[in-house]
This record gives sequence, structure tokens and C-alpha cells, in this order.
Amino acid sequence: MTQITPFGTTQDNHEVTQIEISSDQLTVKILTFGAVINDVRLTGVSWPLTLGSPDISAYERSLGSFGSLMGPVINRIKGCSAKIDGQIYNFEKHHSGKLTQHSGSTGMQKQVWRVTDYGTNFLVLKLTLPNGLGGFPGNRQIEVRYTVMQSTLIMTVHATTDATTVFNPANHSYWSLDPKVGFKDQVLQVSADRFTEPDDTLMPTGQVLSVLGTQYDFQNGMKMAGDASQFFDFNLCLTDRRRPLQKIANLIGTHGVSMDMATTECGLQVYDCGTINAPQFKTHHDVPYGPYSGLALEAQSWPGSLAHSHFPSIYLRPHTQYEQVTSWTFSKEKLG
Repeated sequence: MTQITPFGTTQDNHEVTQIEISSDQLTVKILTFGAVINDVRLTGVSWPLTLGSPDISAYERSLGSFGSLMGPVINRIKGCSAKIDGQIYNFEKHHSGKLTQHSGSTGMQKQVWRVTDYGTNFLVLKLTLPNGLGGFPGNRQIEVRYTVMQSTLIMTVHATTDATTVFNPANHSYWSLDPKVGFKDQVLQVSADRFTEPDDTLMPTGQVLSVLGTQYDFQNGMKMAGDASQFFDFNLCLTDRRRPLQKIANLIGTHGVSMDMATTECGLQVYDCGTINAPQFKTHHDVPYGPYSGLALEAQSWPGSLAHSHFPSIYLRPHTQYEQVTSWTFSKEKLG
């Protein structure tokens, strides 16, 4: 049976609800705030597999990206503006006005979504983004459906607009597959043979390069240090365009838990949680979250497409529908 419980009230007095959906193998808790994946538990595993908090104030502050569905445009927009159908639109400024990050303070991750349908193993949330919010054009209708099937969590996102706009959302969960937070000595494999070269602000330069012989080559699996000796905040190119759902990554913990990730998207942003430090908030792990506490694997279109026309397009036009499917499948192997 689906469990629906109050989760608290936001600073602007909006009530937030937590909804639990499950199968006999996997239990997932979702928040109406930011459509957050708050908690993921695999049957037979005693620890949480994603970073999260029981405190709504944490999600309004330092943990604002944790588990949320970020958008309308995740990642960075260079110059805080874009030309859409011949008109310049300006967005919220970050990093001394150099870029807009995660669509700013009015992004999807900061909104309280509406519950429109649910059952034992699924939940549907909807959100309306009005024309001009955050600088983005179009009245946009967004729907996300979370479904649990056996040991798999499936996220399906649909969106429409009444004016040409830009749309590139992604889930921003931090995964931590071991009892102790972090990803030290875990192995990440990603089916990507190219990456978008980053500049000093981590924006793509427009160059798309081979991963061979670089720190970006995860094709055969890489054991990660999980500390400052490695730096992860980059986009890997899975393909040149969106495609049917396909497995793209595998994360293997050191205590027998592994996660297969599949997506329809053409890019994967890998981020190491290196700038996070939130000692004041309660967490599902009963320890504060700091740098390198988890690994974000964000399925999305390539960042920088608004500045580089040869990148996959993120324009969404009237009378068309956006669809993204991303899934995570968990398993536990006996060790020894």
C-alpha cells in the first residue's frame, strides 16, 4: 500500500508530502518538493543507497540539489542568456554573472509539485511553470512519473509548452552504494567514447574529444578515489541525439551492491559532490554530508547547446512533447 505522509512546510508556507512506492525488492520515497527522490532502499540491504534528509529545510538550503528533478535547464547556461526564436532571454546570474546554474532560484527543484495519481508502485507529479518564470519563455506543463518494478526505479518525464522554449531536465541524485557514505574504491563504467571539453568555468568550449588516454575514459570501468585527488564535474557524450532507453552506466560498490543506469538522453554529467558541506542537517545516514559523500550521475542533453549549435538541441516547441526515460536497477551480490 502506498504510504503518504506529511514532510513539513516550506519557508513560504507550502506543505510538502512524502510518498512511498515499492515492490517486494525496492522501496522508494519521493517528495512533492522538487520531485525529490528522497530515499532508496533495496530489500536485504540495511543502508540507504542515495543521499537524503528527513528535514525539509535541508532541501531548501544546502541539500537543494539532492535527488531533485532539476530544470527547466539543468547544468550551466553561459552568459546567463539565450536567443530563442530571434529574441534574447535573460536568466538569473551566478558566478559573477558568467553563467546561470540549474535555472536559478525558481527552478523545478524549488517548486512544490501536485500529486495527480498514485498506486502501490507508482506516483505521478505535475508542475506548471508560467511564462517568464526565471526568464524562460512559455507556459510549460511538466509531468514526472516514478515507477518501481522489481528492483528498478523508472523516471519518465513529459513536458509541453505554448511558446518555443528550452528544456533539458535531469535527476540529480547522489548515489552512495556502501554502508559508509562516499564512493571510495567503487567502480564506475560508462558507455561513452567522447566528452565535451570544459573551460575554466566548466562550460563546454564546443570541442568534442575522444576519452581515450584521458581522465574521462570510463568505458572499461574505473576505480574511483572518492576524494580531492580526482575531480569529477564533466559531461560524457553517450550519443549524438536522444534515443530509445538504453543501458549507459554501471556503478559497483565495495559491499556487493551495484546499480545499472539506463536513459534515453545523449549525455551524462558526472559530479563528485566535492563542493557540498552541510554539517547542520540530519541525514538518512546519521552522519553529516560533506565533500565526496556521493556521486551524481545526471542523464541529460549535452550542456552548452545554446552556445554551440552543433550540439544536440534542447529547444521545445508548441505542439510537440518532450519525453525522457531514465532508470536505475539495483542488485546485491553475496561477497566471500
